[in-house]
Amino acid sequence: MLKEKAKERIILGIDPGTVVLGYGVVKETGKKVSLQTLGVVKMGHLDDHGLKLQRIFKKVLALIDEYNPDCVALEAPFYGKNIQVMLKLGRAQGMAMAAALSRDIPIFEYSPRKIKQSVTGHGNASKEQVAAMLQNLLGFKETPEFLDATDGLAVAVCHSFQQNTASGSKSYSGWSAFVKDNEKRVR
Repeated sequence: MLKEKAKERIILGIDPGTVVLGYGVVKETGKKVSLQTLGVVKMGHLDDHGLKLQRIFKKVLALIDEYNPDCVALEAPFYGKNIQVMLKLGRAQGMAMAAALSRDIPIFEYSPRKIKQSVTGHGNASKEQVAAMLQNLLGFKETPEFLDATDGLAVAVCHSFQQNTASGSKSYSGWSAFVKDNEKRVR
């Protein structure tokens, strides 16, 4: 059952990581965004990279099953000097994407700069500034144990803000979804 677009939508935001993965869930009702939950998945105690990836997949699936999001927004890995770190982050993001796609949930990606700019108005904002702005925007007082939680929440809020502007961009979960929305363009 599809929810009507303008009425209500649940967005799961994820800040992928192999030591700590941050997530946030928001509920969008019209142009109003409210906090559902935020948190982290810790993996520092796991030595095996494969086990970390499995944990990411299972935890993201559990979040999807619990909150039933309409879409999943992820922070895209940023360019870094250490190629091994980049590879691990890409794998972590891939596992989160695979979990969403396995439930036929569309995924969206945003650069760290775009997320910061969307939430704070400044692309070079610190993690602390992003967290403070989210507390103000969504009216919560608790300071999360890890800023990765507010980073994940920021991705969800960024996606909500992008969808509330007439950007015209759209992402699809697969070819069949594209065809369904563009029947007149496909022969």
